[in-house]
Amino acid sequence: MSHPSGVHHLAISTADIKGQIEFFTQVLGTELVGLYWMHGLDAWHAFLQLDDACLLAFVDMKANHEIDAVPGVTHAGTAGDPSAPGTMQHVAFRADTLDGLLKMRDRIRSHGVNVLGPIDHGMCQSIYFAGPEGLTLEMAWSHAPVPADLWIDPEVVELAGISAEELSLYRNPPADPDGAPGSVPQPAIDPSKPKMGYPDELWEAVVAMSDEELSASMNYPDPPVTVAERGDRY
Repeated sequence: MSHPSGVHHLAISTADIKGQIEFFTQVLGTELVGLYWMHGLDAWHAFLQLDDACLLAFVDMKANHEIDAVPGVTHAGTAGDPSAPGTMQHVAFRADTLDGLLKMRDRIRSHGVNVLGPIDHGMCQSIYFAGPEGLTLEMAWSHAPVPADLWIDPEVVELAGISAEELSLYRNPPADPDGAPGSVPQPAIDPSKPKMGYPDELWEAVVAMSDEELSASMNYPDPPVTVAERGDRY
């Protein structure tokens, strides 16, 4: 059965892309692997590598600089505070070992940044700290996969309005649709389903395009620096 195998990249809005790059490269030790104009937009994109298959991205748009950061609305401020539905409450990065978690705590503290923890949550141990522009950050280590039988609380299941039948479905996701990969056509627009934030007229036009037409009109496969231009620059 197909399902997401991990996070390819998490994109975070910024009005200080240099400050974010400096923090995540110098304090957290991630490598800057991409910095270019966001395809088709008047915006910059930065990519920092967590591992070969997982990246952290920052998006710097001119309009970002005019939007006020409001704790409890645009971001939480701490891992225990609220924020508006659909916003990132906090992000937890992975440590591979407990020693690795403690080494990261040492690294972060050596740059003058306060860190709390580790705190033992049972399913993981975590350290907590802040990043630029009010980011609430965590690093966590789990000694084993999460055992669902121990960590799905019947009280919370009931409070969330989840029936026994629904819980069974959630714990056993449905199989993939029949047919060859890529054979399911675009469905008609259903107002009850999630929708991207395009204006209605544009959304209708984009959804009406074939997959091939959409790809042909929006593909940007070439990097901003060619191999010939690169030389020994880096």
